[in-house]
Amino acid sequence: MELSTEQVLERDIPWETYMTTNFISRTCLQLLRNYDKKPHDYKAQLLQEDGLSYVGEFLNILENIHKQETVEYVVALIDEMIQANSERAKLFHDKSLSIEKTYSLFLRLLMNNSQFVQEKSCKILTSIVSARQKIINGETSNLKKTSPNTNDVLKCLVNWLCAELQLKKPLPSNLSRSSPTAISCLATLLKEPVVKAFFVHSNGVRLLVPFINPPFIQPSIQLVYETCFCVWLLSYYESAIEHLATSKALPRLMDVAKNSTAEKVVRVVIMTFQNMLAKGIFDSQMIQLDLSELVQSLKIQIWSDEDLLDALNQVDENLNKIKTLKSFEIYKQEVLLGRLYWTSIRKDSAFWSNNIAHFEENNFQILRVLITILDTSCDPRALAVACFDLSQFIKHHIDGRFIVTKLNAKERVMKLLDHKNDEVTKNALLCTQRLLLGRKYANFF
Repeated sequence: MELSTEQVLERDIPWETYMTTNFISRTCLQLLRNYDKKPHDYKAQLLQEDGLSYVGEFLNILENIHKQETVEYVVALIDEMIQANSERAKLFHDKSLSIEKTYSLFLRLLMNNSQFVQEKSCKILTSIVSARQKIINGETSNLKKTSPNTNDVLKCLVNWLCAELQLKKPLPSNLSRSSPTAISCLATLLKEPVVKAFFVHSNGVRLLVPFINPPFIQPSIQLVYETCFCVWLLSYYESAIEHLATSKALPRLMDVAKNSTAEKVVRVVIMTFQNMLAKGIFDSQMIQLDLSELVQSLKIQIWSDEDLLDALNQVDENLNKIKTLKSFEIYKQEVLLGRLYWTSIRKDSAFWSNNIAHFEENNFQILRVLITILDTSCDPRALAVACFDLSQFIKHHIDGRFIVTKLNAKERVMKLLDHKNDEVTKNALLCTQRLLLGRKYANFF
């Protein structure tokens, strides 16, 4: 059975016994007697007057006392304190304290046997490490400017959060408290570029996307919002875009917007669409999924949020622009810009058969660009996609094998058969087979 904060804070902790056994000082005991089990307003007054002393004593208790019930109690007190006023997280950066020791303490507690302690420690650590930004900006003169191991702390946090997302299935019957905690902490941490990098590198986007669920699946509107907020933050990060484009992020976000009445949820989804439109690689998905129809239905609803209304109008305007482009124009634009991704349009056999004649335009310009990419690109994804596109041309064009060979693509493709990336070698092999065996046997591969 999972513990709640209320259950933990109902406990009576034997502070006097801890003092007589020298685990805490008499001063600490006096502070705890004044603070423990008191009304929230009274606690707030004590923290306003002497918050640093309380923070120091709470940290000392966690360092010296390892009894599980007490550790759970103290992390609950600290979390309660910070949740009531996030500015209190800056106290942990005071020059009188060792922020390195504080980071190490809560990183150790992330490995505690108690799930309650783990998630409280994650929330506390997220608040503390995020509070340093105001310190870095010089808003608080008596606090330390930064810590040399902050990136290590953030990396450990991201690893823990990814592990939690991996373990917890995003279904109402399975959602435990740790999944909302993980999402909530991510919504704070992903504001930092280095966290985005760690998260993407840890395959976090794939783990996050299944949590994008509409309210009828995930009844917690705050969790729906924070999940979509995480995706919005990631949509600013170039390295996350490919992962979002090749996942089910777009249809899931559309499902959320279609079934949500909460303005903040719809707003963050539409703002994510704005960022996606700017990248170009979502164009074909947006057309196929008929995002324009969803936007039109949202526009006729009554919204009080002006930012949402502006975003809807901008998305609608941009969608109308790309809708005027046919599928081949979208594809051509991607190739000429060198943006080769595994977009859904490439997997559509009808696209190739219906548009194969367009490849002859401008003296086979598209083919020449693809072959140039084979010569100049160091991106494994771009090389793999270019090989795939050439193989599709050979398959669908009656003279495809002859044309691609005449453009001197065979040697370039065959050089990639020894590439260190498996995706590149697989598609280079497919293209080579079609070059050697011709259109007659193309359908066998």
